[in-house]
Amino acid sequence: MILPINIYSDDVLRRKARPLKGVDGAIVELVESMFESMRNAAGIGLAAPQVGHSLRLLVLDVSCVSNYEDEKPMVVINPHILAVRGSNEMEEGCLSVPGVQGDVVRPASLTLKYRDEHFEERIGDFSGMVARVLQHEIDHLNGTLFVDRLEKRDRRKIQKELEALSSGVVNAAYPVVTRDVVMISKPS
Repeated sequence: MILPINIYSDDVLRRKARPLKGVDGAIVELVESMFESMRNAAGIGLAAPQVGHSLRLLVLDVSCVSNYEDEKPMVVINPHILAVRGSNEMEEGCLSVPGVQGDVVRPASLTLKYRDEHFEERIGDFSGMVARVLQHEIDHLNGTLFVDRLEKRDRRKIQKELEALSSGVVNAAYPVVTRDVVMISKPS
């Protein structure tokens, strides 16, 4: 089921999400809906708070990105970053902040402890686009958006777009929730 994406000013995006204690049928269904919603919106990562669930759960699939075609989709539950290495800057966008992009500096690689879709504990090393998407989505679980990581001068450049999103003006090609109202918007 395609779920609407919560937009920039929604409170659920600013709360620290709570850990999952296990995986049941409702979580399996939520994961399936998150993948479907992410793909419908042409995204490569989606955190549960973005679809209104304050849970430490995210999905990602970067297989549509050049050089990452062989990467398998991931379900990440209760992630904890153990170590980071290096640094790189890249333009980011976000399904919860449609129409806005900005350059964000993040660690180039990381070691992550998490639980998979079967709630089995895993530790993995990730780099490149997978590391970037993981960090972006983990930020969502902590109530942080990519725009919070922009340099002040870059943040000022997008302030009007952020204010428009806050007031309910959304231009997205996927269902969204703004001001507690579900809207289906089409790009002009």
